[in-house]
Amino acid sequence: MVGLKNRKLDIIYEDRDIIVVNKPTNLLTISTDNEKEKTLFHQVMMYLKKKNKNNKVFIVHRLDRDTSGIVVFAKSEEMKHLLQDDWNNLAINRGYVAVVEGKPPKNKGVKRSWLKETKTLLVYSSTKMGDGKEAITEYRTVYNSNLFTLLDIKIKTGRKNQIRVHMKDLGCPIVGDKKYGAKTNPMRRLMLHHNLLELVNPKTGKVMKFETDIPNNFIKIMDM
Repeated sequence: MVGLKNRKLDIIYEDRDIIVVNKPTNLLTISTDNEKEKTLFHQVMMYLKKKNKNNKVFIVHRLDRDTSGIVVFAKSEEMKHLLQDDWNNLAINRGYVAVVEGKPPKNKGVKRSWLKETKTLLVYSSTKMGDGKEAITEYRTVYNSNLFTLLDIKIKTGRKNQIRVHMKDLGCPIVGDKKYGAKTNPMRRLMLHHNLLELVNPKTGKVMKFETDIPNNFIKIMDM
């Protein structure tokens, strides 16, 4: 892993209220009991404090350690609460790209289930209405190769491991996702990237659109 001191923060957008960054894979969003400093939160905090030692940063949402892409941080506690308290309504479009093993049963579709979690922190689906937290994932095939499929994904709910579980349910786990059944990992990473977020600014009511490029190795793997 590239040392954090040598890794430049990839800033997508910044204003007086928020900062939006492109998180690399294999980096925690926030600290855990075992890791306090090697996190995206710490990087953003150090960046802002270099500008002004009194600057603060607050987590709004997070991505799994192995998922890359768009993460929003607030610069005040007020903005944090405005965003967090109504996140599912303010985040009107959340888009991902994923490379999965094989092919889904259909070129496009919607997966809906109720997610539960085991004591070992493994998330799984129930088809019984209300038996867990409802999760809705839309997917569309962008490109097929012999081994893999590149998918465009939209989530209607933001549940833990939602996309990863739903791809497993469809019989096409995300490449690199051994936890949820993947058998291949040629790029040595989870092939899931948060590339699109349309967010309503709770102060102005205006829609802000943030996008990132699809990582190069997502394209490269399709030639394998």
